[in-house]
Amino acid sequence: MTVTFEDIKQAREAIQDATILTPTVRATRLSMRLGVDLYLKLENLQHTNAFKARGALNKLLTLDDEQRIKGVVACSQGNHAQGVAYHAERLDIPATIVMCDGTPFNKIKKTEDFGARVVLHGKDLIEATTEAYRLAEEEGLTFVHPYTDEAVIAGQGTIGLEMMEQQPDLNCVVVPVGGGGMIHGIAMAIKGINPDVEIIGAQAEAYAAVKVGVDGYNANIGGSTLAEGIAVAEPGPDNIEVIKKLVSRVEIANENEIECAIFDLLSDEKLVAEGAAGAGLAVIKNNIDYFKGKKVGLVVCGGNIDSRMLSTLILRGLVRDGRITRLTFEIDDTPGQLSDISRIIGESGANVVEVIHQRMMQTVSLKRAELEVVIEARDKQHVVEIVETLRGSGFTVHTDNEV
Repeated sequence: MTVTFEDIKQAREAIQDATILTPTVRATRLSMRLGVDLYLKLENLQHTNAFKARGALNKLLTLDDEQRIKGVVACSQGNHAQGVAYHAERLDIPATIVMCDGTPFNKIKKTEDFGARVVLHGKDLIEATTEAYRLAEEEGLTFVHPYTDEAVIAGQGTIGLEMMEQQPDLNCVVVPVGGGGMIHGIAMAIKGINPDVEIIGAQAEAYAAVKVGVDGYNANIGGSTLAEGIAVAEPGPDNIEVIKKLVSRVEIANENEIECAIFDLLSDEKLVAEGAAGAGLAVIKNNIDYFKGKKVGLVVCGGNIDSRMLSTLILRGLVRDGRITRLTFEIDDTPGQLSDISRIIGESGANVVEVIHQRMMQTVSLKRAELEVVIEARDKQHVVEIVETLRGSGFTVHTDNEV
């Protein structure tokens, strides 16, 4: 099974009135900082905030009247579920989504909000998929596979058509890879327009199943990852064959690199991106010398990241950049010490975020106290200046990184 260039053009005609023509914009700050001419295809602005809405719609539009009446079933814990549910509701097609036991409630609710019936089954996607196939057989539903269905792949390929129309002189395009459906479609579309454009896949290290399939080595697949949208243990075999033919190579990024990349997109470009998109940027950063001098496209495939996780990620990013720092003091247990420290920090242009003052633990002598002050500064150099001022005022102060 190989989706053709003509299939993708037909999908474009079919879905264009009910999908968003997302922009491909220059990442100005990231381009300057990384030394790469980087352009972002903003699928995080798509319906349901992910590219999956394209393929889901294209598949639903292929159903005959009887299939529409009986409905569809899909297996997903995230973007595919919402894409199918959203367009099924629009088209008045009953939709059932099978999710694993233990799926976060917010994901269930978002899917149910689009009118879908959610069935919880199994400890992982393999068991949930088996149940979805069983329901399809028992209830006469049409199964909508997230990355092996030809109509779904053709729908995802429309991203490539748009990118080449918006930025026709791209040298290479980086595409996040899970099951391989999106890169299959995008590669077919882009190569159909300009065979010289290089396609590079990006995977999370924990789920490098496509890279394993392409490069032919052994690796442990599975575990926890920020890049949930591309956490696929068993990619489509036909997708692997297309990737071998059309994709130059598949690179991986570890969890810390993905986290930093998500923060970069938020901090530099003010874009909320999920882990899969972070994997794409992380691969570019990991291979920066290769990409320098090229006009590089990156598919920001989605923006569905848990808000609590995003909050923690932002704080960790600020700590990593030195903009939030913990200062530790050992001070005399006398009045006015905290006031003096706060005044010096404030006069230096920083903000006090948190204060922990303790005298009970035996890490300090009886007449002294330990003080931890978390501050928000401009950058690492600003922290150095604040610490120098505090030490010049007679305080003994240490930081986590001992500036």
